[in-house]
Amino acid sequence: MRNAIRLAIVSLVFASISAFAESYLVKLADKSAETTQHFLKTNGGKLTLVSQAGNLFEWTTKGPKNLAAVSRSQSSVEYAVPNRERTLISLPSIEAQRDALLEAVRQHPDSITNETARADKPDFKEPGVHTAGADPLMDKAWGIFKIGADVAYDKAAQGDGIIVAVTDTGVDYNHKDLINNMWHNPKEIPGNGIDDDNNGFVDDIVGWDFAVNDNKPFDVTKSLFDILLKGGNPGHGTHVAGCIGAKLNNSEGLAGAAPKVKIMALRFITEDGKGKDADAVKMIDYAVNNGANIINASWGGEDDGKGEDKPLREAIERARDKGVIFVAAAGNGRMGKGFDNDSDSKPMIPATYDISNVVSVAAMDAEDKLGAFSNWGKKSVQLAAPGVKVMSTVPGDKYQDTIIDFGPLKATWDGTSMAAPFVSGALAVIWSQNRSLSADEVKQKLLSQVAAVTSVSDKVVTGGRVDLRRVHE
Repeated sequence: MRNAIRLAIVSLVFASISAFAESYLVKLADKSAETTQHFLKTNGGKLTLVSQAGNLFEWTTKGPKNLAAVSRSQSSVEYAVPNRERTLISLPSIEAQRDALLEAVRQHPDSITNETARADKPDFKEPGVHTAGADPLMDKAWGIFKIGADVAYDKAAQGDGIIVAVTDTGVDYNHKDLINNMWHNPKEIPGNGIDDDNNGFVDDIVGWDFAVNDNKPFDVTKSLFDILLKGGNPGHGTHVAGCIGAKLNNSEGLAGAAPKVKIMALRFITEDGKGKDADAVKMIDYAVNNGANIINASWGGEDDGKGEDKPLREAIERARDKGVIFVAAAGNGRMGKGFDNDSDSKPMIPATYDISNVVSVAAMDAEDKLGAFSNWGKKSVQLAAPGVKVMSTVPGDKYQDTIIDFGPLKATWDGTSMAAPFVSGALAVIWSQNRSLSADEVKQKLLSQVAAVTSVSDKVVTGGRVDLRRVHE
């Protein structure tokens, strides 16, 4: 009994310490030992390097701090900001019906008996040999036909030689329709426990999991009830990856917009749908430093106007300086504040950053109508793409356009999260046709070839939807 009491007290003490621990991001003038030691002597806490190129550190300390005072504490501190949380662009059909869906699940518990979580972090499988043949679910992949990717299949290099980093909840890297298109680090020897390429990551074969700091960025799944109750969205990254680069004509499922692209799996969003700026910055730097040409970001947050997003902005600017395009979902309304948001007046970041390599994407349905949930902005959102009831890959060798089906009560794969990867895939197709083009030239070629659509004529910069039909013109 006495031991149990001691354990309880110890647990409470650790819980109290944890509760008062705060995480901030600090940019210093340099990374020298003298500068970091001076900072710690003045301010206390612990510094952990986040970005070599950005001189950025995560500062962990007890209790909230006056960050303005910290910034003034020594000339070498360029800024100190909170380590902000970013979220997935939530699925609007779930958000709008969450209470009704939960009640339906409670009334029909048998509906979730087979919806159990799969094992996380499976070993890497070897790429498979598939039987050539038509993909049986292509008739449900309406987005592919809407953007003219099927026409480009016959005329284009299909993204061959282009690496797209999927920054998300991870990717099911063993999925039968993705495994042959996963990026493999050419300088890393699998499984030897050595950082062969000296990039700071051991055995980073297909990418990295920045949320838990290991080499298996797997898209872990949860039960349907957990998804509804806790607001997470496992499977999101795998769905995004399929829209970009599911394999073509392998007799499996369907194909992505760029079916010869290579997919780099980078996880910083956990199964509860959240991730920290420190991990986002590390992830973007990793993508840039390891050869990604395009970064897909189907996540974001609201711009509070306080400038606390500087680390994220600077990471994207570093990507720009290295010739990497950054594709961002425009967002599905404001967090808990309704849908149909004008991003010009109520910005969502990183989608609305005025940085030359950023492409912001709104969502449309099969009839070319702007998604009722989709953010838009005549000045800040460049174009639209398919994003309503999108069929794509999900973990466990499966495919979905509908997540939950209770007859009239349905939740489908909707959102600007689904629209962004169609644009990432289209950019990969254009770039693979002419590798001599710069990132800005590829972006401008995409934006100059949109299909004009009435419903977004005054809602997005180009007034149109992504279109690959003229990729060779």
